[in-house]
Amino acid sequence: MDVLVVGGGIAGLATARALRRRDVPVTVAERGDTDAGGLAINLPGNAVTAFAALGLADGLQKLGRTTHRREYRSARDRLLFAVDEDAFWGPEARPRCVRRSDLLALLADGLDAPVRRPLTVTAVRPVPGGAEATFGDGARQTFGLVAGADGVHSVVRATAMPAGATGTQTALLSAASWRFMAPNPGVDCWTVWSGRGGAFLLIPVDDDTVYGYASATGGGKVSADASWLQDTFGDYPAPVRRVLDGLTDLYHSPVEEVRTGTWASGNCVLVGDAAHATAPVWAQGAALAVEDGLVLADLLADGDWDGAGARYEQLRRERVTHVQAATDRFSRAAALPVWLRDRLLPRIGPRTYRTTYDPLRHPFPTP
Repeated sequence: MDVLVVGGGIAGLATARALRRRDVPVTVAERGDTDAGGLAINLPGNAVTAFAALGLADGLQKLGRTTHRREYRSARDRLLFAVDEDAFWGPEARPRCVRRSDLLALLADGLDAPVRRPLTVTAVRPVPGGAEATFGDGARQTFGLVAGADGVHSVVRATAMPAGATGTQTALLSAASWRFMAPNPGVDCWTVWSGRGGAFLLIPVDDDTVYGYASATGGGKVSADASWLQDTFGDYPAPVRRVLDGLTDLYHSPVEEVRTGTWASGNCVLVGDAAHATAPVWAQGAALAVEDGLVLADLLADGDWDGAGARYEQLRRERVTHVQAATDRFSRAAALPVWLRDRLLPRIGPRTYRTTYDPLRHPFPTP
């Protein structure tokens, strides 16, 4: 009775680590032959708490930089509102921005489970008492349970879940985004500038470097030509203009969401983005993925795996639905005319932050 985790990213490694902490045997199958480290990732307080539950609190504190404060600014650099994240989350759950490659290395360090790469899973199906996986070479193997941690375009979701659970959708906020690293232009906190054309976010990842994210608002088009950045943000405040002149590791990608009616079919389950990818408005991708893995591990630790998928979904659905609804509300607000948005944000912004994150400060439901 062992588990196959499909996907060796943050969701997959966190799930494997949670399972091993509960003495559940697990193998990770990752189709890539190297770690796809990506750029950086912002971890809100509930993500920091979830990593601590994996036993990684000390290691995480050595990575990246804490995010003490958020600032929401207009395209003309007027401060619309700010949030003291230190005060909101408290000293044990201060948000952090870390390099994704460092986070993956932390999750893999000391992991007492095989990570087989490159190993492609082409199909998964529930079978009596377990789940059967088909691999790229045609070989088949039956496991006690298969957890799909294989992202937005999940093979596990496409092949193991009921009809109607396989689709993705373009995010309401923006059809695509640009992500990048750059020399720090002098920002000392999480800072976003938002105007008519789009939003431009910078987060310090260390003393010298910022991680950046740029997108449209209101579902606007984001060209795959990097000149879109200069065309859209070239007249934004000086920190943005300086970053545009020093971009490195520049990536364009679609912003896709997964809204599916079920995350479980027999002894096949979905975790992380495979189950519930959302636009990164509230930076909940890693947080929810790690929480998923912890809950699933708790359920499987007692050895009664029949119906564990349905119980897992029942425990996780309300929290995820809260994040999805908050993402949609923010995305609609971001699409308002700029003059109206800039007038409303000083009043509704702090309240929106609190109503989104307040429930996430509380422990998530467990078995």
